[in-house]
Amino acid sequence: MMFEGNIRVRFAPSPTGPLHIGGVRTALYNYLFARKYGGKLLLRIEDTDTHRFVQGAEEYIVESFKWLGINFDEGVNVGGDKGPYHQSERKEIYKKYVRLLLGKGKAYIAFDTPEELSEKRKKFANFQYDASTRECMRNSLSLPKEEAEALIAGGQQYVVRFKIEPNVEIHVHDMIRGEVTVNSSVLDDKVLYKSSDQLPTYHLANIVDDHLMEISHVIRGEEWLPSAPLHVLLYQAFGWEDSMPVFAHLPLLLKPEGSGKLSKRDGDRLGFPVFPLEWHDPKTGESYSGYREAGYLPEAILNFLALQGWNPGNDQELLSMDELVPLFDLSHCSKSGAKYDYKKCLWFNHQYIQQKSDEDIAECFMPVLMAHAINVPLKKVVTVIGMMKGRINLLNELWENCKFFFVPPTDYDKKTVKKRWKEDSSVRMTELMSVLLGIDNFSIEGQDAAVMGWIEKMGYQTGDIMNAFRLAIVGEGKGPHMFDITSVLGKEETLRRLERAVEILK
Repeated sequence: MMFEGNIRVRFAPSPTGPLHIGGVRTALYNYLFARKYGGKLLLRIEDTDTHRFVQGAEEYIVESFKWLGINFDEGVNVGGDKGPYHQSERKEIYKKYVRLLLGKGKAYIAFDTPEELSEKRKKFANFQYDASTRECMRNSLSLPKEEAEALIAGGQQYVVRFKIEPNVEIHVHDMIRGEVTVNSSVLDDKVLYKSSDQLPTYHLANIVDDHLMEISHVIRGEEWLPSAPLHVLLYQAFGWEDSMPVFAHLPLLLKPEGSGKLSKRDGDRLGFPVFPLEWHDPKTGESYSGYREAGYLPEAILNFLALQGWNPGNDQELLSMDELVPLFDLSHCSKSGAKYDYKKCLWFNHQYIQQKSDEDIAECFMPVLMAHAINVPLKKVVTVIGMMKGRINLLNELWENCKFFFVPPTDYDKKTVKKRWKEDSSVRMTELMSVLLGIDNFSIEGQDAAVMGWIEKMGYQTGDIMNAFRLAIVGEGKGPHMFDITSVLGKEETLRRLERAVEILK
């Protein structure tokens, strides 16, 4: 499907906590859609819910997208001519549109207290504030005009509710789900504005901002689908039908096991993050793991997320952003939820690590070495990465897999000692030290020729010698080919480690 005109989409999170990985996928799909059609992507912060505001959440959101490489064309921290892009800074704008709805008779003022509403819900099962109940509530439709005005003048707290006409067929065109039809009688008269904080609710602010910011397509999560009919009615109430955006409600990200929406508990239980970055909750003091700190590459996360609920129409799995953009098509999105395949995410990360140059991975690893007070030339680190990156799925696994290149073993794995260190191993390793000492060319080839020649000449079992050699140098039975390791360590360090192993294990 081709689109004409000015394509403008937005990602509009609330700063109520860390950005969920499902939100990252929504932002990614908006980004791909905008880039494919030469449009613009906006970042708007929906911070009208002051009770749920969390300090540091907005900064976390901005930093997350910076790490992921999802760049916004307009909005918070970017600017643009449709701002401000914080809803909390748009109070006067919303008041204008509240007055407009009231003046057109599309909304009314309600004075019911929370206690009164609670009593109604207790008294009537499935109580709903709508056309069938509003006349028996305390609002500007049921009270005399003078009484309502007196309540407002006296400082009575109130809300503004949208007046929904009953039994109207509402048609929502959705790019993923097709035509959705809802009868207005199932909707309640939603609160649009609260006098207590002079701020709108999500429903009003969302519609006004999307209209004024000229949003052409609203691509958001499936959880917002129930609000779409109300938003259609609001567009109609304002007389904005011609500029109503096209909706696309994405499938949910589901638990890897069982049913339901992906949650932090699933990540805690199965050992994977559900947030892009590590998050420290300022209210509870709890810390939550993040993909960045766990050793994932942002390119791998984006490639993986793109395929969670969407397919490119071919069998290709590894797709760069440049490849994803032209292939992206919302009609290829699934209508049903996507099981979050965290093991596949690990596979993607492994593939992207292999694609990265040894130099790039080495640059990522250098701060880890510095944290362990290890100061070695970058060239050596690059050589080590070239040998070892094929063995890891996460960048965080580098230290445990590579540390023997930089730190001699302080002890020796007991199971490996029992299996690999024979009665004559001390004697043979002492002989090996003499062989290595006599090698002038300590390259891989030079060591191979001298050591393997010695083993053959003496009639020793290659496995017995090389397994004991590995234990002495590494401290356990892991790592690449022995001469690859010792060529990096150098003759002096190799001999030092052999001498220490003989002394301790004899």
